[in-house]
Amino acid sequence: MSALPASIPDDAARAADNRSAATGARAVAAAKPGKAATPWLLQPKVQRVLLPALVGLVLLLLWQALVSGLELPPYLVPSPLLMLQTLMTDWAALGLSLWVTVKITLLAFALATVAGVLISFVFVQSKLIETALFPYAVLLQVTPIVAVAPLIIIWVKDPVLSMVICAALVALFPIISNTTLGLRSVEPDLLAYFKLNRATRLQVLMRLRIPSALPYFFGGLRISSGLALIGAVVAEFVAGTGGQGAGLAYQILQAGFQLNIPRMFAALLLISRTGVVLFVLMAWCTRRALGGWHASESGSD
Repeated sequence: MSALPASIPDDAARAADNRSAATGARAVAAAKPGKAATPWLLQPKVQRVLLPALVGLVLLLLWQALVSGLELPPYLVPSPLLMLQTLMTDWAALGLSLWVTVKITLLAFALATVAGVLISFVFVQSKLIETALFPYAVLLQVTPIVAVAPLIIIWVKDPVLSMVICAALVALFPIISNTTLGLRSVEPDLLAYFKLNRATRLQVLMRLRIPSALPYFFGGLRISSGLALIGAVVAEFVAGTGGQGAGLAYQILQAGFQLNIPRMFAALLLISRTGVVLFVLMAWCTRRALGGWHASESGSD
């Protein structure tokens, strides 16, 4: 009988040692207490939705109790139940007006975004240009839109276009300010490296400044989305257009003239909910764009 190779006992010993080591590791892992799962109510995602909803529910219940307890008439302060009932009853008119207001808001927001980004690109090319023109952007921001809107409505014959321009003027400055600040906030060492490699202005803008400015840009979008809605409502108030092209502001005016306060509150509820939806949508876009690489969003959960 031929003798077995000498390496077989060594291989068998190593295999036995590996099995014993694996067994010991499993035993140690089993002995260690597992990490307890975070309770459902303590998860940040759940709390971001649940806590504001609970506060809103408490406020609605308090509102309903005060109106019922003090027996306030509906033409002064309607109850939440009456407001919701009016919203469902008058949804045919309020829903159409909501669409008109949302359309003006989205068009104005898009116009403000494009114009604000382009103006910021011009500002960042030269400090002299920014110094000369930025005060006029500030002047545009501090001028009350109520004072400017009648002139725009007179100059622009199309009512919808005039209201879009008015709302865009309200939403323009945060995008200019935030985007310009972001385009300027680049690492000096990275900028010097780009210049050392003789990068063109376009290369510096596309590969360095724009990625650095994205957090500032999305912060400006969050602010401007709500300002575009405010500008649209103010423009509708000034324009006073009725009929099929009437927005929620016209519904508020008509309800005030008719002392239909529940309908006025229902229109205000739609405006406020629209603003919340716009902010949530911008926050979602921010997380989608920055969540994978920027510290402001990657560690939010």
